[in-house]
Amino acid sequence: MSAAAASELGVVDEAQPLLAVDRLRVVIARSQAAVVDEASFTLDQGEVLGLVGESGSGKTTLALALLGHTRRGLEIGGGQVLFRGLDALSAGPELRGSQIAYVAQDPAAALNPTLRVGTLLREVLRADGRFQGAAVDERIAELLEEVRLVGVAGVLDALPHQLSGGQQQRVMLALAFARRPGLIVLDEPTTGLDVTTQRHVLDTVRTLCGQYHVGAVYVSHDLAVVAELADRVGVMYAGRLVELGPTGRVFRTPAHPYTRGLLRAIPSPTRAHVLAGLEGQPPRPGARPHGCSFTPRCEFALAECRAGEPAPAPVAGDAHWARCLRADTIVGLRPLAELPERERQPEDDGEPPLLEVNSLRAAYGERQVLTDVGFAVRPHRCLAIVGESGAGKTTLARCIAGLHSNWEGTIAMDGRPLSADRRGRGRELTRRMQYIFQNPYTSLNPRKTAEQLVEQPLRELMSLSRAERSERVSDALAEAALSDDYRGRYPDELSGGERQRVAIARALVLEPELLICDEVTSALDVSVQAAIVELLHRLQRTRGVTLLLITHNLALVRSLADDVLILRDGRIVEHGPDVLDQPKSEYATQLLANVPSLTPA
Repeated sequence: MSAAAASELGVVDEAQPLLAVDRLRVVIARSQAAVVDEASFTLDQGEVLGLVGESGSGKTTLALALLGHTRRGLEIGGGQVLFRGLDALSAGPELRGSQIAYVAQDPAAALNPTLRVGTLLREVLRADGRFQGAAVDERIAELLEEVRLVGVAGVLDALPHQLSGGQQQRVMLALAFARRPGLIVLDEPTTGLDVTTQRHVLDTVRTLCGQYHVGAVYVSHDLAVVAELADRVGVMYAGRLVELGPTGRVFRTPAHPYTRGLLRAIPSPTRAHVLAGLEGQPPRPGARPHGCSFTPRCEFALAECRAGEPAPAPVAGDAHWARCLRADTIVGLRPLAELPERERQPEDDGEPPLLEVNSLRAAYGERQVLTDVGFAVRPHRCLAIVGESGAGKTTLARCIAGLHSNWEGTIAMDGRPLSADRRGRGRELTRRMQYIFQNPYTSLNPRKTAEQLVEQPLRELMSLSRAERSERVSDALAEAALSDDYRGRYPDELSGGERQRVAIARALVLEPELLICDEVTSALDVSVQAAIVELLHRLQRTRGVTLLLITHNLALVRSLADDVLILRDGRIVEHGPDVLDQPKSEYATQLLANVPSLTPA
């Protein structure tokens, strides 16, 4: 029976799992080096499986392979994917279109920018013989209600760029669920969204999967999000599943040292503890060490670990297994309880503010973005500015940095009012205040090496000899935990975390007093994020740098910030050192309630 016929007749064998993956292998076409190897798991109807791991671990490659798809240069190298008993790897597009759906990470790139939302939905539905004529409009109305877009005026007539990021992602969910598939694959669908929008998207996914009994594979580097959504979690490292089991059990009592390391790198929304980033880098395909791939980074490694790749071994029954010779030892440890509390800076040391903002009003054209914003930041402290998307956080940071000049009010550094335009501030003030941008993939010139990128501010703003510049570059790279080996590398030869370290080194080379960090960890996985946070904290402690942290990650705020300022619609809602512990406004309370947790209620 064909996939289409099975779908139309509703033939479902209840005795078999919805999805069965057996020793799936994805390889580089030229070298046959494995990118994903020996991936085996099952998924039942209505179940959500989370796939977690660092960037490059193979999560997205595995998820795409479930649809029979690979990125350019890769190919399926072996194994089997059965969807309701049908071979999903050899099936035609009718199976993937009607029964297996995909939600991409970046809806702005995935949605056709020239087609209106209504047209996108109608195209998908008309490709299905079950929806014709009035049934199409009825299903669209039903979809808008299911993904919570009913109250958005003109949503069907809107082009994708006219919607917010959260609304675009809900359109993606509507397209994926439109034909009532049996399986949906979601690739980082909440990355970059604020906690409120993220909560709405997660609730929508959970509701739709439960309502339609849809199995879901949810790819993410955010373990707290997976903890709230997934029934089971698979942990990937170097292209292999190294641990698999019920989500609560895996996150409470991890059996693999890699899972333990990931958990220790996650900031807690309730406890300000020191973050422990994973040392070293995962191996690249074709360069995996003999034996267990995690051995070079593992604090529990034995000589036997290098002898061969450990086979999956049950930890607490068949439901939970790990590829580790010391799983029984590691499962008895408690990764989070061992981390020390973060020491807080004294609340008032009598020093005058380094930065003062008074009665700030900012606009884009006729649209008012900030209204009557005022605060002060004393030296050596970290102020976190948080809020939902569109609250005005980045606009505020750009006003302070002199990158947005349409504002009124006063911004002063050391009591000296700053010009609205950075060019009017002079070289010394520019040197003392540096900006680290959100996306290291676009903020670094791809035609310059790391050395040239870090040296450029010295050429522009300081009069130093060539030898002095070279020494400063080495010192700045070392401060950012990069060796001199990185001097000659171009951005495309670096990982995301390494690129962000180069961006930090470029700011540090001028020895600034104020660092403005605009969502500097939002594109990074948890282990790299932890390393960057600890780097910033060390700079604050050793160099006395003052930090202005723009973020929507409230858990991260607790690990780094001394004071918190919450913005909503361009106005200050709350400000103080105890905002996260004792919120006074309903808005702040709701923001905190929306933060995902490894131990959800």
